[in-house]
Amino acid sequence: MSDHSTPESASVELLAKGKRYYVPVYQPREMILDHGLGSRVWDLDGREYVDFGAGIAVNALGHQAPELVEALVTQAHKLWHTSNVYYSEPPLRLAEELVEASGFAERVFLCNSGTEANEAAIKLIRRWATAQGRPPSKRDIVTFQGSFHGRTLAAVTATAQPKYQQGYEPLPGGFRYCAFSDFDAIEALMDDGVAAILVEPIQGEGGVQPTTPGFLRHLRELCDRHGALLVLDEIQCGMGRTGKLFAHEWEQVTPDIVTLAKALGCGMPIGAMLVGNKAAEVMQYGAHGSTFGGNPLAAAVARVALARLRSPELMTNVERQAHALRAGLERINAETNLFTEIRGRGLMIGAELVDAYKGRAGEILDHAQQHGLLVLQAGPNVLRFVPALNIDDATIADGLQKLRAALRVFHK
Repeated sequence: MSDHSTPESASVELLAKGKRYYVPVYQPREMILDHGLGSRVWDLDGREYVDFGAGIAVNALGHQAPELVEALVTQAHKLWHTSNVYYSEPPLRLAEELVEASGFAERVFLCNSGTEANEAAIKLIRRWATAQGRPPSKRDIVTFQGSFHGRTLAAVTATAQPKYQQGYEPLPGGFRYCAFSDFDAIEALMDDGVAAILVEPIQGEGGVQPTTPGFLRHLRELCDRHGALLVLDEIQCGMGRTGKLFAHEWEQVTPDIVTLAKALGCGMPIGAMLVGNKAAEVMQYGAHGSTFGGNPLAAAVARVALARLRSPELMTNVERQAHALRAGLERINAETNLFTEIRGRGLMIGAELVDAYKGRAGEILDHAQQHGLLVLQAGPNVLRFVPALNIDDATIADGLQKLRAALRVFHK
């Protein structure tokens, strides 16, 4: 931990380095985070913040969770890296535990991030379609407007938001886009040229938009009818975020592929693609790979994280704190009338700004930071709340109080 008496000039100096040396693809807040504990973080100048963003839904057990620290330190004294030329124990154990927890998967591919998990899924879909004897013209993947699937070239093409694709043309072919949660539109789009549907049960970057009830089941039926795979991107909404380990459990849908990352490592970089029986044997030796995928350090932490994230006690807390957070947002909205809708599921909540304040979510983030609260946006019009799943009553209440103060200033 840093000395809280660190002069403010230290932050100024480091911020200047970021602006000087980083490729300028980010716009971080003007602060240097130094350490965290639970659902609170401190910057280099000693200022304390309630963390309602959890590293974009990554730090699902907060900061410095003792069991995660212990797993990391223990493994750090054994093996950091082996490559996939050799086996090591943590990723083997993790793969087994993911299969068992999923209830549908037979095999797992471990990687380093969500976009890598989706890239693996896209390749697997194409490989599966090839094995079915389909020509390239009949290997299309359907995704949905407002989606976000990652930043690699194939994943950003799957992301049906033009703002992420502009300037990277020519984009890979073989993708079709459909209106989100539109039953008639997807029905009309499906034919024997579609090899898979890729969908987020709750769109994250797209504004915290849950699928309409029954839509995932409709997609499952369409995939079965047309001989296509159903692929669920649960990178942000999975791993307990909604109050169940997998978001698709709410609709009792059985997918063919699920992609995971973010909360799976609770801060350690790791991703996973879970594959059911239809496509489990398609990728054989040499078909795909990752030097760092299944890294023993990340896998050791993810094993402990998974055990905690699937515990009934944690899911009960998600339900409790989701209710408290929603109720607090509703009370704030009764005072300010800033939000047209508060939506989401579990501890993945979006508050959409009314027309008079459209495009100003970033300003609210600045006000929240000044009042000691870290929160996110999902596009320019939506505040996004994805705190740690083990956040406690007092911290939720404190965060809501800080948000109320920030919004009152903003509203004036």
